[in-house]
Amino acid sequence: METLTKDTQAPQASAFQSSLKSSDTEERIDIWFYRPIGYQIALFCAKIGITPNAVTIISIFFGVAAGILFYYQELWINVIGMLSLVFANSLDSADGQLARLTNNKSRLGRILDGLAGDFWFIAIHVAICLRSQNEGWSALIWVPGVVAGISHVVQSAMADYYRNVHLFFIKGTSGSELDNSRDLQKDYDKLSWGNHFFLKLIARSYLNYTKLQEGFSPNLQKLLGVVRERFQNGLPEWLITDFRAMNKPLMKYTNIVQFNTRVLFLFLWLFIDQAWIYFLFDIFVLNPILIYMCVSQEKVSRHFYQKLTA
Repeated sequence: METLTKDTQAPQASAFQSSLKSSDTEERIDIWFYRPIGYQIALFCAKIGITPNAVTIISIFFGVAAGILFYYQELWINVIGMLSLVFANSLDSADGQLARLTNNKSRLGRILDGLAGDFWFIAIHVAICLRSQNEGWSALIWVPGVVAGISHVVQSAMADYYRNVHLFFIKGTSGSELDNSRDLQKDYDKLSWGNHFFLKLIARSYLNYTKLQEGFSPNLQKLLGVVRERFQNGLPEWLITDFRAMNKPLMKYTNIVQFNTRVLFLFLWLFIDQAWIYFLFDIFVLNPILIYMCVSQEKVSRHFYQKLTA
């Protein structure tokens, strides 16, 4: 009986592991909470034929609904919003796991996945600004609201980029979703506004998003340029091992500026009815972490660029 139990558990554990990106880039809260929930949702969706992109779109509705519910000062309504946001993030986890389990990956899916989080937090920022005005704040509350929103976009963009760079070095192109603006520009130019308006609009947005990521990482772009030129048939083992060892400690910062940390503190501010503090937290706590993350990543990139070109 015990052997049968182990035999049935092993394939399930293996399938769950295959639905994850990498233990290097996964956050503990995700592994313990969101990934197991997302995995069960992914299995259910695979069974009934729901696509990853459909899951992403559904997550947008729950995330935006959460933002709307944060407008109200009644705590019980806020709690419903918190649960809605947690479920939206579970769906966001599920869409990627479903794509990996069913091998149904696409650039459109990756773009939608990024846009989903933007829609959630646009709704959250607008709701907090309107809520604060109802509490007696002037319209100036929109200034930190917008600054925090821009900060969030940059934080999320760079955290996502650095994760994919790490995956590129340890797994190659098959395990990474790393794009570059040169290839994206070619794909964008092939589309016409007349025949592909929606796709071209999304492609333009994603091209700008990628250029932003590249603009914040000049040393990394030099390194990637050398790597792509020299190692077209795969990275040497020494480079994979050395880069992983040096870069892995930086992955914790990509997790801090992403979803879990900011949302835990957002929930705290909502519980004490001081939602406006969330903007200050984003600007004065997460932005310094973003700067440190970018500077550290640039040092790692410069180290390996010099090593490859010396």
